[in-house]
Amino acid sequence: MSHASLPAGTPDGFAQPDRPLRILVLGAGAGWHADQLRQAADDFASPGVQLEFGLYEELTSRLTGSRSSGIRCGDQAIENFDAVLTRTMPSGSMETITFRLSVLHAMVRHGIPVINPPAALEIAIDKYATLDRVARLGYPVPPTIVVQDRGEAMRAFETLGGDCVVKPLFGGEGKGVMRIQNADLAWTVFSTLQQIQSIAYIQAFVPPGGRDVRILVIGSRHIAVRRDSRHDFRTNASRGSTTSPTTANASWVQMARDIVTDIGLTIASVDLLIDDDDQVHVVEVNAIPGWRGTQTCHNAKIAAMMLQAAVDVAVQTKT
Repeated sequence: MSHASLPAGTPDGFAQPDRPLRILVLGAGAGWHADQLRQAADDFASPGVQLEFGLYEELTSRLTGSRSSGIRCGDQAIENFDAVLTRTMPSGSMETITFRLSVLHAMVRHGIPVINPPAALEIAIDKYATLDRVARLGYPVPPTIVVQDRGEAMRAFETLGGDCVVKPLFGGEGKGVMRIQNADLAWTVFSTLQQIQSIAYIQAFVPPGGRDVRILVIGSRHIAVRRDSRHDFRTNASRGSTTSPTTANASWVQMARDIVTDIGLTIASVDLLIDDDDQVHVVEVNAIPGWRGTQTCHNAKIAAMMLQAAVDVAVQTKT
């Protein structure tokens, strides 16, 4: 188990706890991000935060008579934790994902803060639902058409100028994302999507491609970076893009905060495309952002900021 304490003075002005807080990190306990969280824990002093890692696959719930008698993660009772920090949920069947989200909702009803909360996760993991919220706030998004059959998809391809980006409705890190500029390829891709009963989520390509600005929002703080890729229109760190610090103008930061607040997120990244005319487009919101690329170009201790944000929510919930 790792132990961490709060940095002097919480950024949101909440009272310091008088005992170590127990936080369950839901997600893989191995890998760079988990190591960063553990290191952040080790670098803090008393009174401390106790971190434990658990898997979504280990979640169970027992209902007895007319009441819920307990949610567990492995051999740990959830009520023994002060907060739950959600990391990447592994793929699964519709039943599996629905159950995991239902358990997160039950945690919230039982008074356990979940960061990010399940209602916000349900929006943010769905690219269509997320962009609909952004557009309803009045912020610009790339022209996007979402359809369920090949014929409508081909019409959308033509409507959007025959140069489109097709993305899976769920998922991240640029996986499954394709730029399509050829009608024959479009027909093949849309035929495949229809055959496997997948949604066609189609966006107009925003030139020049290969660059964007990511605003990482963590509680009351934010970090902005520019991501560039010389060989791919996708800018994910996992695709080999380079990351450099940048200063986002105040309107972009306010836009990111408005979006995060509207969805109900505490920790999130908002990705902005800047086109050839220097117009900004909100392209994605990630409720479980990675920060490996961002950490390479910033001195800020991002994992510690995330732990602090979780602590702030836990303390606020208890007061």
